[in-house]
Amino acid sequence: MKIVRVAPAKSFDLTIASVAPDKSISHRAALFSLLSHRPSTIANYLQGEDTLNTLAIVEALGAKVERDGGNVRITPPEKIQEPSDILDCGNSGTGMRLFCGLLAGIEGFFVLTGDRYLRQRPMRRVTAPLRSIGAQIDGRMDGELAPLAIRGRANLKPFDYESPIPSAQVKSAMILAGLRAQGASLYREPELSRDHTERMLRGMGAQVSTREDSRGIQIEITPLSGPLAPLEITIPADPSSAFFFAVAAAIVPGSRVRLRNLTLNPTRIEAYRVLERMGARVQLEERENRYEPIGDIVVEAAPLHGVVVEEHIAWLIDELPALAIAMAVAQGESLVRNAKELRVKESDRIASVVENLRRCGVVVEELEDGYRIVGGRLQPAVVDSFGDHRIAMSFLIAGLVVGMEVRDTECIATSFPNFLEILAQIAKVEEYGD
Repeated sequence: MKIVRVAPAKSFDLTIASVAPDKSISHRAALFSLLSHRPSTIANYLQGEDTLNTLAIVEALGAKVERDGGNVRITPPEKIQEPSDILDCGNSGTGMRLFCGLLAGIEGFFVLTGDRYLRQRPMRRVTAPLRSIGAQIDGRMDGELAPLAIRGRANLKPFDYESPIPSAQVKSAMILAGLRAQGASLYREPELSRDHTERMLRGMGAQVSTREDSRGIQIEITPLSGPLAPLEITIPADPSSAFFFAVAAAIVPGSRVRLRNLTLNPTRIEAYRVLERMGARVQLEERENRYEPIGDIVVEAAPLHGVVVEEHIAWLIDELPALAIAMAVAQGESLVRNAKELRVKESDRIASVVENLRRCGVVVEELEDGYRIVGGRLQPAVVDSFGDHRIAMSFLIAGLVVGMEVRDTECIATSFPNFLEILAQIAKVEEYGD
């Protein structure tokens, strides 16, 4: 087991141009390359365990994958091949759920599995709607848990599906299935979830249109009439990964950080808006906009106060553990509601955040769909990652205020391989174990 200790930090002024490339966009770029018949070029692809697993799956499905560091060229097969072995998604729920949608509409037999944490995450939210349109998917607990076995078929039914929750993963799986359906389909969600899939597919030439009506967001999917254009994309830096260092700058007095080359997609920067509402100084500087708006975010420390977070939860679900650290340092009470989705991430993030904050001496109340945090007090402690990369990194950032030991930190490599390297530019970092 790997253990990391971080010492309290002094004020810092740092420009970070090496934030990990965006995980969500990296997964999609590799997977969507299979929808073309010409090679796609992907620059700055995330070299994390999860995204490398996605590349391996794409290769197992018949694509030729050429890698030169973070630059990837993917030549898709004329027809996706039936693999000779199971397809390992590692720790990635995004990978497993999106491959379900893609493979459900392709002739062949496919088995998706993952690590021990992913095999406990709920999959029926994807398998059930896919089954309702004719997909043949089975798994443990009647398709609730992986491994998942898929008997792909080319005659999926068009659908009008209304999701009870805004979920980019469910939406993406259904869009991918809809591209192979026998007619136009509609997907509805109560509010817009992260929209990388729609943006990227439209950029490749797919007919995927989005509009808002009285029922929420409505997405119309027209089946493919032929291969899509290949991707030519540079993956921007991940605002969810960068947010750890935004919180660092906000909670260490006198500090400032410039985070370079992030996607500024509105569905990805809501956490920065919350940090701004708490009192931090936040500035966005857009420089380009092709598949995604891209630019810098500058965050400066200021006295923080409590905040209520109960809207646009789908836009900041990944950043809530790091926001909990800012809430613990802030003066006053903070409340997070409508975030039950945190229960089914890499860990039960509500329980993980509450347990670790209590170890740090913070007064916190666990709610079914969130937590209530009384800020202003944080003590050094030994905490656990619970096998969750975002929990591990969040509490290492907390250590910049009081010092912290985090156990079971191997999971950090799944999404942010150079996190500790950047953290060491701010404070003393010690690693132990194997």
